[in-house]
Amino acid sequence: MIRILIFLLVVFLLGLGFAWLADRPGDMVITLDGYQYRVTLMVAAVGVVAVVAAVMILWWLIKSIWNSPYTISRYFRVRQRDRGYQALSTGMIAAGAGDAALARKKNKEAAKLIRSDQEPLILLLDAQASLLEGDHDGARQKFEAMLDDPETRLLGLRGLYLEAERLGDSAAARHYAGRAIDLAPQLGWAADSTLEEKTARGDWDGAIKIIDAQKATRQIERDQANRKRAVLLTAKAQALFETGFAAAKTAALEANRLQPHFVPAAVAAAKALFRGDDTRKGAKILEAAWRANPHPDVADLYVHARHGDAVNDRLARAKRLQSIKQNHPESSLAVARAALDAGDFALARKEAESAIRMQPREGAWLLLADIEEADTGDVGKVRQLLGKAVRAPRDPAWVADGIESETWAPISPVTGHLDAFEWRIPVERLGRVIEDVPDETPVLAAPAPAVAEEPVEVAAPEPVAEPAPAVVQALPEPANDYKPASPVVEPKVAVTAELIEADHASEEPVGQAVVIAPPLPDDPGVDPDAPAKAPRRFGLF
Repeated sequence: MIRILIFLLVVFLLGLGFAWLADRPGDMVITLDGYQYRVTLMVAAVGVVAVVAAVMILWWLIKSIWNSPYTISRYFRVRQRDRGYQALSTGMIAAGAGDAALARKKNKEAAKLIRSDQEPLILLLDAQASLLEGDHDGARQKFEAMLDDPETRLLGLRGLYLEAERLGDSAAARHYAGRAIDLAPQLGWAADSTLEEKTARGDWDGAIKIIDAQKATRQIERDQANRKRAVLLTAKAQALFETGFAAAKTAALEANRLQPHFVPAAVAAAKALFRGDDTRKGAKILEAAWRANPHPDVADLYVHARHGDAVNDRLARAKRLQSIKQNHPESSLAVARAALDAGDFALARKEAESAIRMQPREGAWLLLADIEEADTGDVGKVRQLLGKAVRAPRDPAWVADGIESETWAPISPVTGHLDAFEWRIPVERLGRVIEDVPDETPVLAAPAPAVAEEPVEVAAPEPVAEPAPAVVQALPEPANDYKPASPVVEPKVAVTAELIEADHASEEPVGQAVVIAPPLPDDPGVDPDAPAKAPRRFGLF
């Protein structure tokens, strides 16, 4: 577009010049060898322009003839290169599709048309074809050859890293990732692998440098970088708390500044401040964390902030936490534990029952059992509460990749990923919880001969969730010499619909129908000489 505008501008200026000469007539006289040549200015201008144009055309012809060998060779070279790139493109597509034969064929064709030192993709296609053919040793050799060229060094390290991961050689994989991260800190795969390696060795400062490099290159967002940095600083504070308290305190405070609501960071910072007798600042940190995320670790550290406090003082601190986060099970449990230590069993029972109403889980029932044992010592009541605790949902815990831990850890013990632990309820086991268990084994005795005037009352079956089918077994007729002394009063039992239909369908009793159920431990069975009892209602399940 710019060239067209320039051409139009030149034509416009030439036209303007010729128009100016046409409006101003004049002659141009040239004296040469005694002769005078007179022409008008217009003719002279046209002649000059024609001469300049002729010179330019002549120069172009001479230059074209002079450069014709190079032009012809360049034409064939470009044509050959285009064919090579077409073969290379087809080969890369075939390698991506898994066509090893076509990838190898196009690789050989591209290698003939293009030199590998001019196009590194030929080396990559050759290595990919070897991988598709199953020649992993040859592929590794090609990746190692790429390390000699600075342009393909990262490509070779990536290939060797993937091969080491395939073979399960974590040490070699992390070695190649470390070399790659030294050359290019912006590589995500190398940074992640090196980060896992440094965190596994406890090199928290080295891991923090990697996070800072990823943040500087905009590889991760600012919030994500702050989160990972807080996790690493918390792990560093926990590791140096006994050996280097000053560095641990600095790391813990910085982690809490980056993530104020991160419970492990808040606990680490508060511990460091409490050790330095700065109880007020540590309590503020815990209160801020409790307000955002009530956690039992925060409550326990807050209540026991000062070791010399009396039990009533700890109870007052627990009530302070409850006022910050009201109507929450963790608040009620914190007050219940403090009240139990203080001997205020009424308040402890009240708060534990309140926590159960809000969230009936295992820890609340166990705490209520401890309160009952300390207050009344009623063994039966304690056992009842323990039984409810067994059937209640589990308490939240630190979980990472299906592994449950009592304490927080910076990395997963399974995959080694950073910040994998989260506070949640562990996965429950499959199964149906049975709330009520019968105290006795129900037995349906044989019906007496049809001499009783009152029919036996059959209770409707109680609604239960998916009851197991009752096993009905027909027993032979009793011996003729056996006669019951008196009519047996049958208990009211819950029977299945099939048994009722069979009873109504038959006019005469065919035999004794007995429901077989697993006997309770140490069950002596039914005493035939025992006196008849009042009718009772039993449940099959």
